[in-house]
Amino acid sequence: MIPRSFLVRALIAGALLLLAIVMLWWRGPEWGLVVDAFSVVEWWWILAAMGLNLLSALARAQAWRTVVNQALPHRAPPFMRVFSAFGIGLLANAILPARTGELARVAVLTRRLPRGRGYTATLLGTVFTHRIFDVVPALLLVVYVLLTARIPHWALTSLAIGAAVGGILLVFALITSRLRRPVVEELSRLRRLLAMARVGLDVLRSPAAAAVAISFQCLGWLLQLLAVWIAMRAFEIDAPLPAAGLVLLLMNVATIFPLWPGNIGLLQAAVALPLVSYGVAYTTGFAYGLGLQMLEMSVGVGVGLIFLAREGLSFATLKRMPGETEAPLRVVEEDEPARARSA
Repeated sequence: MIPRSFLVRALIAGALLLLAIVMLWWRGPEWGLVVDAFSVVEWWWILAAMGLNLLSALARAQAWRTVVNQALPHRAPPFMRVFSAFGIGLLANAILPARTGELARVAVLTRRLPRGRGYTATLLGTVFTHRIFDVVPALLLVVYVLLTARIPHWALTSLAIGAAVGGILLVFALITSRLRRPVVEELSRLRRLLAMARVGLDVLRSPAAAAVAISFQCLGWLLQLLAVWIAMRAFEIDAPLPAAGLVLLLMNVATIFPLWPGNIGLLQAAVALPLVSYGVAYTTGFAYGLGLQMLEMSVGVGVGLIFLAREGLSFATLKRMPGETEAPLRVVEEDEPARARSA
């Protein structure tokens, strides 16, 4: 049975998406010109951008695997299992509301781990850490864009807020990772859960492992930046690499809070508006934003469907996964190796 909380979130997301579509149709760009922009697309550039996005997903999956290996050194999963979970998470984020893909990828990995030992909480901690590592390449890209791109005044505020939030979360993660690991048996159930989630930050206690994870995450962002720039060529947008960097940053800012699936409309506006300062018509930029979103979704959905079949799961199972991940709050004890490390 699909959890009631998930159904409520899905209904709210659907209503918001419908409202966004109505507002786009009423107050959106001139749709005839948007359609015309797709008529000049060079599909070889699109295929090249898709290939770069796939390589980016591989690099980011390896970054997450590095984090997971530090948190679960005695049960470290092979890369293909991690990439399978990561790909299914991309699929869930593309078609389900509220970034449920983060929960789905944890649920995929925990299917092959013993129940009742806190692995779900620990893996959720690794997902948080993996997301925190996005802050490093994002800040590097912010510096690059500030030095080289033509940035509208409204975009400066968005970038400053995004950088500040990311910096605060990074500092919080570093401080939390340094806390002394408590004896799990002496804690209440909720505090056990939080203690096991803190284990997911263990990679921050190992500078070498953290450097490896951050390097792969930076590589993923670099490949995605190149994909955004190459996709411009497909739409005959002759803008420099700094413009692609600005687009990538604002795309990420626009999707921090998923108001509806894909934030369709909001994301396209975030792409089109800064390109106006580069002489790109708003309708062309809007069409390019739609193309970028479809390109990224096609990679996520394609990879996700392949691994969904490989795991022997169905779409109905995927919809139930967030509820299944949220359910096991009964953290009984750490596994023996983790207990030995904390002794």
